[in-house]
Amino acid sequence: MAKITGIKDVLHILKNHKKTLSEKYGVTDIAVFGSYARNEHKGKSDIDMFVELKPRFRTFDNFMDLKFYLQRITAKKIDLVIKNSIRKELKPSILREAVHA
Repeated sequence: MAKITGIKDVLHILKNHKKTLSEKYGVTDIAVFGSYARNEHKGKSDIDMFVELKPRFRTFDNFMDLKFYLQRITAKKIDLVIKNSIRKELKPSILREAVHA
C-alpha cells in the first residue's frame, strides 16, 4: 500500500474504492475535512471524514464496518461522522473545507 502524503492520495484511494463504498456500505457521498483537507496534517494525523448513506445502510454495524474498511484501505486512523450528525455550530466550517471524493 502506498504511503499517504496528502489529500490527493486520500482522494485517489477513495475513488479507487468507490464501487465497494457504494455497493457494500451504501455510501452516497464521502468527504475529507480537517487537517488533511487544509494540508496541515502531520505524520500521525488521523483523517477526518463525513459520509452520507443510503437509508437501509444507516445502522451502527454498517457504520463501524465502514470505518474499519476505511482504516484498512488508508492505513490511517479515521474519524468518521455521518454528515447529518455534525454539530450545528461546527457544520458551516466543516462543509466549507470539505473535499469530496
